[in-house]
Amino acid sequence: MKIRFIILITLLFGGLHLAQAQENNLDTHKDSLNYVLNQYYKLNLKVFQQSSTLKDIDNIFELFTDDFTYVHPNYGGVYTREDLYNGYKRNQKNGGYDGSVIDIKIENIIYGLNAITVSKRFVTKENGKMVASDEQMALFEFKNGKIFMIKEYW
Repeated sequence: MKIRFIILITLLFGGLHLAQAQENNLDTHKDSLNYVLNQYYKLNLKVFQQSSTLKDIDNIFELFTDDFTYVHPNYGGVYTREDLYNGYKRNQKNGGYDGSVIDIKIENIIYGLNAITVSKRFVTKENGKMVASDEQMALFEFKNGKIFMIKEYW
């Protein structure tokens, strides 16, 4: 009888420990996705400044997998990692990053398994006033801790 009781208690505490470990893994997973997402927006904000460099663009692309894809149906469809990189370089060279974007405000985040959906606004300075854009939605998918795909829905 004592042996059964000891086995039962051991199984019960073992099950509770396993459940807590799984919950901690979920938090850790969510935190790691959130970290990469925040780095992505932080680095983009830096690139959007007039003084940005090619190294700033390279820092963004370190967050992407080698087979990364950017999808934006409203702006031409599907872009490979190389297409997007060349677009960033072209915009920088042509003065497209002029410092007018002063913040990227995340309004809402929904977490999934290796995915995050974000509602965000660009904040610009126009005539001395801060102006927030309309909300924009984007889906981020992750693979091995890096961004695998971004799909914009605006």
